[in-house]
Amino acid sequence: MTIVYVLAVLAVLVPLLTVPVLAARWASAVDTGRTAERFRIALAGLTAAFGRTGAALVVLLAGAAAVVAVCWPLGEAISRLEPHVDHPVFDYVHAHRVGFWEDVNLFISPIGDRYPLKWVTVVAAIGFAIAWRRRRWWIPLVAMPLQFVVEQYTQTILAKVVDRGHPPTDLGTYPSGGCARVLMTFGTILVLAALTWRIPRRVLIGLVTALAVLVTVEGYTRIYAEKHWLTDVFGGWFFGTLLTGVMVLAVLVVDGRVRPPGTPADPAPANADRLTTGT
Repeated sequence: MTIVYVLAVLAVLVPLLTVPVLAARWASAVDTGRTAERFRIALAGLTAAFGRTGAALVVLLAGAAAVVAVCWPLGEAISRLEPHVDHPVFDYVHAHRVGFWEDVNLFISPIGDRYPLKWVTVVAAIGFAIAWRRRRWWIPLVAMPLQFVVEQYTQTILAKVVDRGHPPTDLGTYPSGGCARVLMTFGTILVLAALTWRIPRRVLIGLVTALAVLVTVEGYTRIYAEKHWLTDVFGGWFFGTLLTGVMVLAVLVVDGRVRPPGTPADPAPANADRLTTGT
């Protein structure tokens, strides 16, 4: 039983300790790298051809397709681990469930369900539209519902093509939608917040870290509540990270926040109306 509690602690500590380090050390390196510059050149060409809205739509659709292309073979590969990894983990958790800890996990796990996140999406869309009333107010009003729809249908496509089945106690399958939805919904909220208010860099890193902790804890609860196989959760983290990156990039493109190619990065780390990903 001790292992179950140790893993719960690790679900909090690992992102809490690693995400700030990764954000501080790698963000600027990624922003100034050759790949980022090539992306900026491609995005500049798309924007010139289709305008910001058209370019953002291309980014979103092509990005979602690329996520499916990457996560499809990954799902097929980890499906082969089911008898060797997922079944032993499931059996161990099932044999070591404790009443009070089960109640805690069943209370936390629904955070990633569609119903509560629908309300989060609606409230965030309206709230940011009001906050953006003097600028392109329609961007958050479209972006928030769109992220919900894109995640749902992209996940559904992957679940159909991989078709790996589910645990005997629930219908959860690859990739974990709960993990992906939490990351996608609150990740989009976070980027809209960063584009709305002057958030210092350290605070922004703290918010990203808090989101990472929430996502890892959600994954832990999905395993403990026997809603998903272990590898479903890892797949959900990977899938959600990629798709959230696509959504964030689409928002930055439509709002004109992507730095033009060939221009130097903003040296001021606390310039809050810009993100560190090349805006």
